[in-house]
Amino acid sequence: MFAPVKRTGNYEGDAESFLEAASSYLEEERDVYHEFAELANISALIYSFLPDLNWAGFYLFDGQKLVVGPFQGEPACVEIRLGRGVCGTAAERRETLIVPDVSKFPSHIACSGKSRSEIVVPILKKDGTLYGVIDLDSPLLNRFSEYEKDLLESLAELISR
Repeated sequence: MFAPVKRTGNYEGDAESFLEAASSYLEEERDVYHEFAELANISALIYSFLPDLNWAGFYLFDGQKLVVGPFQGEPACVEIRLGRGVCGTAAERRETLIVPDVSKFPSHIACSGKSRSEIVVPILKKDGTLYGVIDLDSPLLNRFSEYEKDLLESLAELISR
């Protein structure tokens, strides 16, 4: 599924090792405190595994809007309405969005002026309802590819279990 990719980040490993490490943070029975702790560790793992990021984390769906969850990087917007920005659009459509240049995305929300490209992957619960999104920002244009899409969609599937 994943082709070997040369890493320039701090994490020493491949995609399967990354997913195995992420899986080790997820417990069977979780309360809200453990969920936040698990997502905090996973956001740190993402931030150390993938190079050239200035934000890696989660927005969680409260039933009406996305609310910032555990993350690494620049300060973030606290709330995002469905259909607004890359996160809200990906959440509303329930599909992954890769945006090579955020300045060209309609309704982009500039939480950080340093972000130039973005990828957002929805996390759906077993019953198909929205749990939240994985959001990665980069200060580089055209930073994200099918590799990150496949990796993060696999991660979203692990989290949804």
